[in-house]
Parts: sequence; C-alpha cells; structure tokens
Amino acid sequence: MNNFLKEFKERGFFYQCTNENELSELLDKKKISAYIGFDCTAESLHVGSLLQIMCLRLLQKHGHRPIVLLGGGTTRIGDPSGKDKTRKLLSEKEILKNSKNIKKILEKFLDKKNKKTKPIFLDNYKWLKNLNYINFLRKIGKHFTINKMLSFESVKTRLEREQSLSYMEFNYMILQAYDFLELNNKENCLLQIGGSDQWGNIINGVDLIKKHSDKEAFGLTTPLITLASGAKMGKTADGAIWLDKKFLSSYDYWQFWRNTDDRDVKKFLKFFTDIESKEFENLDDQNINQLKILLANKTTEMLHGKNEALKAEKIAKETFSDNSSGSSLPSIRLSKTKLYKNMNIIDLVVLAKFEKSKSEVRRLIKGKAVKINNQIIENEKFQITDKIFNDNYLKLSIGKKRHIRIQLI
Repeated sequence: MNNFLKEFKERGFFYQCTNENELSELLDKKKISAYIGFDCTAESLHVGSLLQIMCLRLLQKHGHRPIVLLGGGTTRIGDPSGKDKTRKLLSEKEILKNSKNIKKILEKFLDKKNKKTKPIFLDNYKWLKNLNYINFLRKIGKHFTINKMLSFESVKTRLEREQSLSYMEFNYMILQAYDFLELNNKENCLLQIGGSDQWGNIINGVDLIKKHSDKEAFGLTTPLITLASGAKMGKTADGAIWLDKKFLSSYDYWQFWRNTDDRDVKKFLKFFTDIESKEFENLDDQNINQLKILLANKTTEMLHGKNEALKAEKIAKETFSDNSSGSSLPSIRLSKTKLYKNMNIIDLVVLAKFEKSKSEVRRLIKGKAVKINNQIIENEKFQITDKIFNDNYLKLSIGKKRHIRIQLI
C-alpha cells in the first residue's frame, strides 16, 4: 500500500475511497494535487474541522500539494449535508471577511516554505460568480439525474423527515462537483478529501470528471468524529472550540485538550498531532494524565506556537495548585473606589463576567463552587474588602475550570 494511504489508515483517518487500489498505484508513481473545501459560514473554523486540516498536513508530509478551496461561492448557497434546515444567508461582506480569516487560520497549520508542497489557496466564487445558467445546464446539468440526486443522504434525510429543502440547496451538490471539475482542469487536481457526510458530493465530482473529460479522479473520506461521551466533536456545553484566538484563548484551547476523556486521548494523539506512527504502541505504557498534557501541548503548539503552549501549561499548574495565587492567569482590574461601594461576592462574580445572573451565582455559592484564593465562599453576603487582597491581587475561581486574577488599583 502507498505510504500516504498507509499512514492515513494507521491514524484512523480512513473511511471510504473510490478505486483505492488505483489511487495507491497512482500515488506510488507521482506526487499529486488534492483538495479539501471549507465553506465560509463563520469567521473562524472550530476543532470539528481539525481532522481535515490534519489531512492537508499529511499530504504535505508525503510530498503532495494540498489545494485549499475556500467556498466563497458555495457559502452563498449553503450545504444541506447534515443540516435539518436552510443555513442563514450571509452578506457579501460577511463571506469575504470569513474567507480571509479562515485562510489566516489554515496558514498557521501548513508549511509554506517547500515550493513543491506549498498550499494553493483558491476561492470558488472566482468561477461560480460568472456562470451562465443556460450554458451551465447544457454542459454540466445534463450529467446529473434527479433520481440519483434524490438518493444522496443529504437530500434523502431531509425529505424523509419532511423538512423543507430549497431548490437553492438542492443545487449545492452540482456546484461542488463542478468545483472538482474546475480544479481538475486548471490545477490537475486528482483527489478530493472530505468528511464522510461529503461522500455523495465527492462521488458526483468524480463521476462528472469522468463523463466530461474521461479522466480518472478519486475521492477519499474521513469518519465522523464523536467524543466517547457521544457528543459531536467541536462543541461543548460552553460553545464551540474555535481555532481563532479572538474567540478562544490559547489557554482555554489547551484546557479543552487537557480535559479530554480518558477513552479518547490515544485516539486524539493519532488524529490531531504529528506523533509518528511508530510511536503509537508506546502510548499504552504512559500515564494517562501525562498523555493528556502531551496532547494539549502538541495541539496548542501547532495552532498558537510553542511559547503559548508552555505558558498555558504553566497557567494550568498554577490554577490547580492549592497554594498558588495564579500569577499567570487572565486578569481584570478593580478600582478601590468601586470596591468601597459595598461590593459582595455576588457582585464580584458578575464583574468577572463568569455569570450574568445573580440567582445563578447564588446557586453556585450553595454548591460550594465559588472560591477566593482557593478558599470556598459559602456566604452569599461575603464582603469584598482590600484585606482579602494579597499585594493587591486575589484569585477568583468558579468550579475547577474557571479562574481569573483580580488586581486592585
């Protein structure tokens, strides 16, 4: 088996492939260009897109050139795959802003120094915006049958649930297939990689290239990732785990990985780090908490840099140490003037923006979840005075994961 496909399988990336033997032979003969598409529905990607990003890195590792297709055009339509309703339509300005920001995020993960594997960034709006509808139907639409389009999961599921599917969304699979044809013609792109929910769309592209130009192209998909708890990857009770530091700090990103369920740690080290395949067997001999720290450090370093990863680890050690004041924690300032206006523990928690509702803060206090300088506060009328500050600082904690350092000025 080709080395790229071999490692693709060893890491657990493999789900489905068209003509796997032929693809393996092709990859043994030459280096190719392969693409993955990212629609621009939000200003940032979250960790739900991370497996696809790791596929791009693996392509580079094995000498292939990744093409990153930013869906400036298809975002205007909306992919119905896995959705139970039509996506909110974004403005031109929003889509452009999202596209630029997503590109910046992806550039952090990919090597731009090697000329042979340097990623190509393209936006499908470039060719989709000028399509002539009549010509498109005559040249491309004729290759698609309604019968087959209705059989694809993204369409079939919506119809079986009797949920509306607009004609606009119904066209998405044709546009994605056309993207593959366009990339095949202009960039000699021979492979599309995507999540398992994209299988139908990818097959359409492979078939369209065969019908339109009689060329062989290939599709490869990755499995849908769920946490051991059954939750979907990328979402938590507190919201999405964003890859943009503007929406999620490097510390919170590190902490997300550090809190990985024991059952997921080894799998995620294979998925989301560059640990070599030959090291996989050694993971069984290591302490699970050390593996969690390794996972958190490797993933954070990849996105935010080594210094940020080490800083996050240091903050975590201080945060969970009973005798620590948390000198590296995120901090806010509190004026003495405001302090002297009869501030209590509830006011302080709201000021720190841990909770908006005072009734919720009271509930947390009753549950012994609120601490000042590592000491549980059980009285909701506890007064905040300058006497509880150490060198004008105190550490406020809510539960085990939320901590902030408050400076008195």
